[in-house]
Parts: sequence; structure tokens; C-alpha cells
Amino acid sequence: MSAPPVYNYFVIRAKNITLRRGVKVLLQDTDVTIHPGEHVGIVGKNGAGKSSLFAVLKGQLELDAGQLSLPPDWTIASVEQIIHDQNRPAREYVIDGDRHLRQLQMARENTSDDDGTRIAELEAALVEAGAWSAHARAEQLLAGLGFASHEWTQPIHQFSGGWQMRIALAHALMTPADLLLLDEPTNHLDLDAMLWLERWIQQSTATVLIISHDTEFLQTTAQSILHFEQQQLVRYRGGYQDFLQQRAERIRQRALAIDRQAKEAARLQGFIDRFRAQASKARQAQSRLKALERMEVLAPLHFERGVNIRLPEPNTIPDPLLSLRDANIGYAGPPTHCVIPKLDLTLRAGDRVGVLGVNGAGKSSLIKTLAGELPLLAGERHAASGLVIGYFAQQQLDMLDPNASPLEHLTRIAPDATEQELRNYLGSFGFSGDRVKEAVKPLSGGEKARLALALVVWHKPNLLLLDEPSNHLDTATREALTQALAGYGGSMLLVSHDRHLLRTTVDRLWIIADGKRIQFDGDLDDYRRWLADYQAQQRQTQRNENENDGTTASSDNLTAAERRNQRQREAQIRNKLAQQRRPLERQLAKIEKAMDAAQTRLAVLDETMADPTFYHDDGATTRDERVAILAEHGTLSKTLETLETDWLTLQEQVDALEASR
Repeated sequence: MSAPPVYNYFVIRAKNITLRRGVKVLLQDTDVTIHPGEHVGIVGKNGAGKSSLFAVLKGQLELDAGQLSLPPDWTIASVEQIIHDQNRPAREYVIDGDRHLRQLQMARENTSDDDGTRIAELEAALVEAGAWSAHARAEQLLAGLGFASHEWTQPIHQFSGGWQMRIALAHALMTPADLLLLDEPTNHLDLDAMLWLERWIQQSTATVLIISHDTEFLQTTAQSILHFEQQQLVRYRGGYQDFLQQRAERIRQRALAIDRQAKEAARLQGFIDRFRAQASKARQAQSRLKALERMEVLAPLHFERGVNIRLPEPNTIPDPLLSLRDANIGYAGPPTHCVIPKLDLTLRAGDRVGVLGVNGAGKSSLIKTLAGELPLLAGERHAASGLVIGYFAQQQLDMLDPNASPLEHLTRIAPDATEQELRNYLGSFGFSGDRVKEAVKPLSGGEKARLALALVVWHKPNLLLLDEPSNHLDTATREALTQALAGYGGSMLLVSHDRHLLRTTVDRLWIIADGKRIQFDGDLDDYRRWLADYQAQQRQTQRNENENDGTTASSDNLTAAERRNQRQREAQIRNKLAQQRRPLERQLAKIEKAMDAAQTRLAVLDETMADPTFYHDDGATTRDERVAILAEHGTLSKTLETLETDWLTLQEQVDALEASR
């Protein structure tokens, strides 16, 4: 990475940078500025260079030209793809993300008890680093990402690959980072965990760069968008929908400018052709020829073409299609584990259902059972005689043969079809020409997902059972899948954390929770509120379970006097807890007021800093004013971070008092 230039130490600044991977030019002489505390979405087609840009920021990849500067004392955090110490307990590995804290703890452990001065210094540093709240902070991250309390201390090797990626994400979020790099952070999350992550990012004071193909996630978390566009990084203000609108307008304006330029060039050329041979007009013709030569040719901007996925229409749709009666869904073991007991449901012609619920609630088990992949523990499964199921599992990509081509895959399930029929079919999923005979192994995740979907729907299913079909798809292919499913004529049951896909393709929602199927009367926004209430109830249930049952005798066996004494003792306990809570609540109110003031002032500073002329010496802001604004922004950001940490610590104390009731 090039040495940082001297002009600015408060922002990330790229100037005239060029980046190549092999012979491919990813970026060419492009500039970009990212402000402290800004949350930026990074978008572009697969292979544009998004992950390579992250590698440059982390110092893992060198620029080919130009300068990239970061504040020299910034801490950078990103999600590790591999956790090497598989025996490390999950919570301890998450705390390891705070490297400064771990260094202080190690220094304290290695300091002799005789060195009182050094011990005092380290103890003070540990308090400042939040050593005593580290376990609670790590547990909050793990709980938010869907881990049950009994899993916090389990070794990492006991978790599947997807859950290990959640642990790695918590490890990154634990880092007190100035710059947080998140590359497809939602790939292994369910909708509940993704909603939690959205809130976490919204509250973060760090500079956050997010690569994601989930457009609603970007809309919620990004304050601006950087788009890889014709080897340039182009900034758009606002979330993803703002980006689409502004880019459409930019393309329209560029088209108008090209049209105006073409007309002007034609006018100049006409004058030159007409008067070049006339001596009296030769000078004017020569002048216009030079103007024509100096004219910069404007390159047109284009929307990136996505894949046009076409799902075959079912031949017939029986009604009803599939039903379960008094069904116990789960795994025979040993030991036998029933996930959803006594379930009754019917899928009818035209049903389009989205299935929601936390990981482990039983969504995938339900889909597998309906698909006939998982036998019932008890009860009955009734399928219509004309039922044809298309089942897309979460592990569908792992079922592909890496050494076989798309054409070979399709031939295996359709041996009687002609090669031209198979080629035409694969073309409807974006595979054409020689690509149909190339091995699957080097294909991107999105291309493999398209092939897997093509195999699933070859037999023209009238019931699609889809478990996270949009994982690994880029934005354009997700949109193509969304349009294809929206126009699909059969019935569908969809498990997904992609809210845009759910909003566009399903008519109603089911929630799987507490071993039950809830037919939810609401939309995804209502589900967000339902989830908040449900989680609050879960926390209250946990508190009740943690109460010491021995302290309160059953009122059924007490005399009137004993019940009166019990009520008095309980009243005394409540009064004592109230006295303990009041000063904490006063401190919380004071901190919240200070946080509001800091956030209001930061919003004003952000607006000033977002002005494109802010960093220009000829702009409305002088250099001294600019330095003062940046310094104030940095100080306020750190202050807000400290206030939020203090607020969390106090809130934990209040929660602990509540739990002790």
C-alpha cells in the first residue's frame, strides 16, 4: 500500500488509483473519499473488484498506481474466513476479536505481583478497555446472531460451517474497530439474525464498508453507495433505492449529452465538408476541424444486463397438492428429536407461502418433510397423484459434480432429451455456447446456484419447495430469480432471509416458533415487530426460569398469616430493588440525553462533510474550519462510543436487578 499523502489524516482517500488482477483492469485512475463514521455499500457485478478493494484496504494487495491513505492509527476489522483454533470456546474466540484487551490481559498475567506500579497501570487500562464487561458483550453478540446460551462455551468444532461463520462475524464485531469491512455478512444468517445485524450496524460509530447482494440490507444500513462502474468508483448518496434512481437519471443525462454531442459533431462536420475548399472559409473550416478533434467522445453508460431466468410452467396443478395430518416432524436419532409435533397443514393450488423463524426452529425440517426427504416420526403425509415437487435445499450446490459440465448434469436426469433441447433449456438459465460443456468447478457461486435451480425445475414441478435459493446469487441474478418466481404458475413454499424476494413472490407468511406453525396475519414489517415482542417474552421466560424457586414457598400450602408475611417480604424486596434501580435509571436518562445531543451534532457535521466541495481549498469551508470540523467529528464519535458503552453497562446492571427479583 502506498505511503499516505500529507493532505488528510481524517478520512480514507484514494487518488488516481489503478488496480489490476492479472491482465484484467478493475480500477483505472479513480478517486474516492470516505468520511469517518460513514456506512458505505459497495456494489458492482461479480468480478468487478469489490473483494479486491477490501484486500487493498487490509494491506493484502498492492495498488498498481495511485495513492490510498488511511488514518495511521486506525484499527481495521474484517470477518476471518477460517477459524484455525477449532477447540477454542465460542465466547472466548469472540472476545479474542478485541486484540487490545487480550494484550492487556496477557500483560497482567505475566506481571509479577511485586510490581505494584505496573499492576495498577494495567488494572486501570483493563477497566478502560472494558475487561469486566467483555463476557457480557460477547454474549450479546452471540445471542443476537442466534446462539443459545448453552452454546456460548462450546468448542468451535462442534458447530457447522455456517454457524462458524456467525462466530467469525461476532469476532469481527467485537473488535473496537475504526474501520469495519463486511463482505457478504448476511450469507449465513436467517432473517432474525439479519435484522439484529442491521440494528447493530445502524448504531455503530465505526466507518463500515459493506459488500452485499441483499438490496434491502443495503437500503437499511448504507448511507451512501460506491458503484464499480466502467473501471471507476462512482459515489451515490443514500441507500440502494436512491442509488438506482440516481444512476438511472445519470444514464438518462449521459444519453442526452451524447445525443447533443452527436448533433454538434454533425453540424461541425457539415460546415467543414461544405466550406473546406473555399479560400474565404478555409480558416473557419480549420477552426471547426480543431474543435471537432478536441471534442471528448462521451462513452455511454449502461445498466448491467442480468440473467433472464425462465421457469417452465407445470402441466397440471392438482388441488389440494399436499397435506400433513397429526404429523410429528423431526429426526429418528438416536435419540429421537421431535422439532414440530402434531402438525396439520394443507398446501393447495395457487398457494405462495413464505416461511419465517429463527435457525433451529424447524423451517428446513418442515421443507424436507414436505419434499419426502425426511420421514415422519408419526402422523400421515398425503400427496396428490399428480404432484411434482421441485425441492431446492440449502446444500443444493454441494450436490453438483465439480468435474461435470452443465450439459452432463442435465443429461443425467433427462437421458431421452436431445442435446439441442438441453442447450435451449440451459440457455434460459444463462448458460450458452461453449459454457454448457465447461466443468462446474470454476463457476461462481451464483452460476452454480442457477444450474442447481435449472436441474430442480426440469421436470416442470407444480410445487416448489425452496430453502434459501438466493444464497450466493449476485444482485442481478437475485432480481432475475425474483421475477421468475413472481411469474411462476405453480404453488410455492419459500424459506428465505431475502426480504425483497419474499415481498415480491409470496402472498402469506408462516412462522415456525416454539414447535408450532403460526399462520401470520401481517407483512414483513409486522413480523419485525412480532419478533421484538417474541424476543422480549423469551427473555422474560428465561428470567423466570433463573429465579431461585426455594426462596418463595407455594402459596397453596400457606396459612393466611404466612401469605401475609410472604407478601410483605416480596414488597420489601421490590422496594429494595426500586431503590437500587433509581440511581441507575437517572444515570441512564442522563447518558441518553448526552447521546441525543452528540448524535444531533454529528448529523450536522456529517451533512457539512458530505458536501462535495468540503475538501476543496476553493470551497465554502476554509482549511482551518475543515480541520476543526474533522477534529470535532472525531472527538464526538469517540465520546458517543464511550457513552454507548456506559449505557450498555448500566442497562446490564438494571437487567441483572430485574433477573434477581
